[in-house]
Amino acid sequence: MFDALTRQPDDPLLALIGLFSKDERPGKVDLGVGVYRDETGRTPIFRAVKAAERRLLETQETKAYVGPEGDLVFLDHLWALVGGETVERSNVAGVQTPGGSGALRLAADLIHRMGGRKIWLGLPSWPNHAPIFKAAGLEIATYDFFDIPSQSVSFDNLVSALEGAAAGDAVLLHASCHNPTGGVLTEPQWMEIAALVAERGLLPLVDLAYQGFGRGLEQDVAGLRHLLTVVPEALVAVSCSKSFGLYRERTGAIFGVTTSSSSADTVRSNLAGLARTSYSMPPDHGAAVVRTILADPELARDWAEELEGMRLRMTGIRKMLAEGLRGRWQSLGAIAGQEGMFSMLPLAEAEVMRLRTDHGIYMPGSGRINIAGLKTAEVAGVIQKFTSL
Repeated sequence: MFDALTRQPDDPLLALIGLFSKDERPGKVDLGVGVYRDETGRTPIFRAVKAAERRLLETQETKAYVGPEGDLVFLDHLWALVGGETVERSNVAGVQTPGGSGALRLAADLIHRMGGRKIWLGLPSWPNHAPIFKAAGLEIATYDFFDIPSQSVSFDNLVSALEGAAAGDAVLLHASCHNPTGGVLTEPQWMEIAALVAERGLLPLVDLAYQGFGRGLEQDVAGLRHLLTVVPEALVAVSCSKSFGLYRERTGAIFGVTTSSSSADTVRSNLAGLARTSYSMPPDHGAAVVRTILADPELARDWAEELEGMRLRMTGIRKMLAEGLRGRWQSLGAIAGQEGMFSMLPLAEAEVMRLRTDHGIYMPGSGRINIAGLKTAEVAGVIQKFTSL
């Protein structure tokens, strides 16, 4: 029966990792993989994570299953970090998931189970958004969210899409640090989005994967929290991969914000049921680490300070890139004001290939670059190669 299958294309980003590793040139630069790297080129383990792991090693008494809902204390602490006191906690259903991808898939499955058929997706977006929603059986409606040549958010397109959406449609929103553009929504724009979503009877699915990497831990969820004060229902998919450096631990959660505790209980039971038939139980270690950090004021403070240092380092690299690249593309001065790990350059695929072949600079054909993958010492050389195209 396997003969009925056709080989599927390799994921372009994963293929890029293989090509980079095989390149023996000493000055090669990886601008593709979405992980944070420090000035030595490492993806570090947070000090607080190491401390929490030592504590778990000494005190953990069992490796028994945690149940389909996952670690309930982890969920409480994570929601406090994300939602604050915006919503009554008893009205929020939470289920721990294998990373942000698992959270998005459970959200998409729940939308389908509720009778939702369509989700609105602004482009460009994270490449795995559309495949996840499609695999769950949702129809995907798209609109242009970001204009690469001018480096600006096409807010009018977003508004038009929301105005054209039907009641019951879902809409995907990035809480902050838009992947892959770095585009920023202003506070008045978030207010307009929230009002439109409520007026049109839409269900917002908010993807939060980079809290603390944009403007700060509180600022990065300000738009989301305002949205939650205006709409009656929402889904929030959270990833701990970047904010806690737990990439390989696959730590995340899906939260359903409802209007009552009884509704939250119903949502929770459905999410847990969907999880049970998909992966059964979530992995424990990453969630236990996050729980340990957030429950300890000293560890939480150390974690927040280290995260802020990463954010400031990326902000500095953004400013250097913006200043150097605006000589070739005036619009790229906007990179300094964007947020998060990514930006998109107005490069043709042939130019991306030339950078890879001639200079050992690896990035996706879309022109997306990972700001967090650059060392400060590499910035000047990268600018020179980009501007020489």
